[in-house]
Amino acid sequence: MSLLIEIDGPLAILTLNRPEKRNAMNDALLAELAGFCAAPPEGVKVAVLTGEGAHFCAGLDLSEQAERSSDAAMAHSRMWHDQLNKVQFGGLPMIAAMRGAVIGGGLEIASACHVRVAAPDVQFQLPEGKRGFFVGGGATVRVGRIIGPDRLTEMMLTGRIYGADEGALLGLCHYVDEDPMETARELAGQIASNARLSNYFAIQGVARINAMAPEEGLFTEALCTALAQTSPDAEEGFRAFLEKRTPNFE
Repeated sequence: MSLLIEIDGPLAILTLNRPEKRNAMNDALLAELAGFCAAPPEGVKVAVLTGEGAHFCAGLDLSEQAERSSDAAMAHSRMWHDQLNKVQFGGLPMIAAMRGAVIGGGLEIASACHVRVAAPDVQFQLPEGKRGFFVGGGATVRVGRIIGPDRLTEMMLTGRIYGADEGALLGLCHYVDEDPMETARELAGQIASNARLSNYFAIQGVARINAMAPEEGLFTEALCTALAQTSPDAEEGFRAFLEKRTPNFE
């Protein structure tokens, strides 16, 4: 199977399983990943995405790409946008645990995840320009929001490779650790213990609010606040604080 799925209580571990190709992404594997994120099993509260072997994902599997007309190429790019929207906005907090290559489409997939943990050997790169291509899986939006359009332009023009420590300074990863899966599991436990609506609004609200004009964003934030703070979990959180105990969220 191209996508291995392990369920451990509230945690799902998703493993890109094409190590002989450095986990290069094809349409079938992308559809499997997006399908899981769009309809996770009941009881799963957070997912860790990783790659089998020494690499996270080396990008699009060019050996499987057919020659396309301009309209077909655009449709293929829009398909990637749709599938990665399911990863980012499907409802599950997604943690990327990364080793080795995080290149091209691999970086686009990682940037759709909400928390990113990198091993010291990680290499971030967008080399499409060196092959006569242009990014098509959302890098101009997602990676551009992380590192800024000016640095993204330089990265695309030069094919520059950023290591894990540089990537952490830029925001391409949030943590650097020798064992990214161990750190990802620890973070997953913390995230799974949060209130459901708090996680939901962090996933659904923040990215959208930051794409709005300030006044519209502030209004939307107030709506999220009102819904979260009047929920049963908020009542439980308040009682737990007063009683000096850990909250027991639904």
